[in-house]
Amino acid sequence: MHVSLPDGKQLELPQGATALDAAQAIGPRLAQDALAATANGVLTDLMTPLPEGAEISLITKKNPGQAQSVFRHSLGHVMSQAVGEFYAAKGFPADAIKRGVGPSIENGWYQDFDLPEPLREEELPEIEGLMREIIKRDLPFSRREVSRAEGLAQFPNDPYKKELIEGLPENEPITLYQQGDYVDLCRGPHFPRTGRLPGSFKLTSTSGAYWRGNEKNPILQRVYGVAFASQKELDEYLERLEEAKRRDHRKLGRELELFTIDPLVGKGLPLWLPNGTVLREELAAFLKEQQFQRGYQGVITPNIGNLELYKTSGHYQNYSDSNFSPITVDDEQYMLKPMNCPHHVRIYASKPRSYRDLPVRLAEFGTVYRYEQSGELNGLTRVRGFTQDDAHIFCRPDQLKKEFLDVLDLTVLVLRTFGMNDVRFRVGTRDAESDKYVGDAANWQLAEDQIIQAVEEVGLPYSIEPGDAAFYGPKLDFVVRDVLGREWQLGTIQVDYNLPERFDISYVGEDGQDHRPVMIHRAPFGSLERFVGILIEHYAGDFPLWLAPRQIAIVPIADRHNAYAEELRAELHKAGLRAEVDDTSNRMQAKVRNAELSKIPVILVVGDKEQEAREVSTRERWPDGHRERKGVGFDELKAELLERYTSRS
Repeated sequence: MHVSLPDGKQLELPQGATALDAAQAIGPRLAQDALAATANGVLTDLMTPLPEGAEISLITKKNPGQAQSVFRHSLGHVMSQAVGEFYAAKGFPADAIKRGVGPSIENGWYQDFDLPEPLREEELPEIEGLMREIIKRDLPFSRREVSRAEGLAQFPNDPYKKELIEGLPENEPITLYQQGDYVDLCRGPHFPRTGRLPGSFKLTSTSGAYWRGNEKNPILQRVYGVAFASQKELDEYLERLEEAKRRDHRKLGRELELFTIDPLVGKGLPLWLPNGTVLREELAAFLKEQQFQRGYQGVITPNIGNLELYKTSGHYQNYSDSNFSPITVDDEQYMLKPMNCPHHVRIYASKPRSYRDLPVRLAEFGTVYRYEQSGELNGLTRVRGFTQDDAHIFCRPDQLKKEFLDVLDLTVLVLRTFGMNDVRFRVGTRDAESDKYVGDAANWQLAEDQIIQAVEEVGLPYSIEPGDAAFYGPKLDFVVRDVLGREWQLGTIQVDYNLPERFDISYVGEDGQDHRPVMIHRAPFGSLERFVGILIEHYAGDFPLWLAPRQIAIVPIADRHNAYAEELRAELHKAGLRAEVDDTSNRMQAKVRNAELSKIPVILVVGDKEQEAREVSTRERWPDGHRERKGVGFDELKAELLERYTSRS
């Protein structure tokens, strides 16, 4: 057999040769240094046979970062072996430990276990210690292909391995990997020896996870680890992790009294507290102003709808796993609204439309409901009831490009207003092999081409993600990187030729004939709940003045200054600014400290001098730190703060 190297040189190797054979053919030093390889661009290990004619590249200890997913997966096997030894030391037999899946993930890996007794997080350092011992043993990883019967015989008392093996296609090879006396069902790839694995890893947490993500299955214990090619990378990651904990929107949401989730109300159903309601309403007001300038019309639709509505749209069939069960009312069935778009289509269809009426832009902050499994709920970022900043544009085909570009401009404006400037653009297209998509293939191609042309016209870099389209049309997603380097999919724009067809809506053209409109779905925030959760963490709760639920704290130095402080508060309130007076018995320094802990962006201190001159002393929070000013005229400051508020600077 032959393989080719990056420089184009070909190697002649025996049939069934591996990447290690290729390295040895090049030279013994390379074989010694090799850790993994790529074959036709796909990561592989040194033990797996290479395909005939493969283009290969060897990864060595000089560039271990190129094989991060490989060493992370290998560390997962080392951890699994360590967990076995940990419970063996407690006197449990080897088959008392059963294992689910254990893939590499971004920054690390996880492994699911069915354990004889739960593993406590305080025991993770002991597991880490055992892992380091296994690495020191320098155990070789070996790979072997087995028959289905041999695979089942290897795990006679493990129902999870049995289910995985029996679910494999008949023509798919079954492979086992082994290091020392530990054997696991695995596709690989792995490093050649445990001694070659980096020591820059850490076990971080455990959680519960349903086997195969199905809540009808047993709950397994999932253990997470992180690993990097160098200790410096690990330290930087752990620092970001600590910063993420400090910024956690669930923690800050509680401390700043923004929202709460009450089990008596229901899981995944947030209650907005007064401070959070102010924040939410500021966001809505901002977007409504932008929409008004662009000719949108507001609509309101109910929180439930007739089941036939969602069957016609296709949402009932295509999102069956995330819909709540239908409700029978009299002789009809209703469902909690999973999407706003079918309702907006019916509003469009409520009267005849002419080509002169188009485009029709209907906007709604509409609350929808999706069933999420309990284990997937997460504060505001994963909920069961949420409000979308939804709008649907019904336009003629010749208007589509202009409308799409206007929505693109609006969404970029929204993100930049919040300092979310690190954005990548992702075009989700149809997977032609899948049967989940509805409608005519020609219309799909037309919609995909129009999105790509619009994005290219404004010069935005983009990637194409086949299979990422909605069932009714392709889309452009806005993927934002926050201050912690995490990516979030926020705004989306979708081009849809299919729902107008399914609902048989039309407009009368210049020729007096009926024509089908094109539909654009768009949501710059995505959902208010998720957007607020991300904003809390992005700003660490230190919102700019215009967004801050509590904008101004007035601190009187002594009780005799309370009346002056109240006078200033009343004037600020009349101007539309949110101000409050701290007239508690605390000392002035404690009052200032309390305001800072509450993340109030502007603190005004008033004493004798300020009262006599109708002035204030200020302590303000800015992105580059605190700024203090003394003897500032109150009227001048009020005008300045009002300008900052209204301009949303």
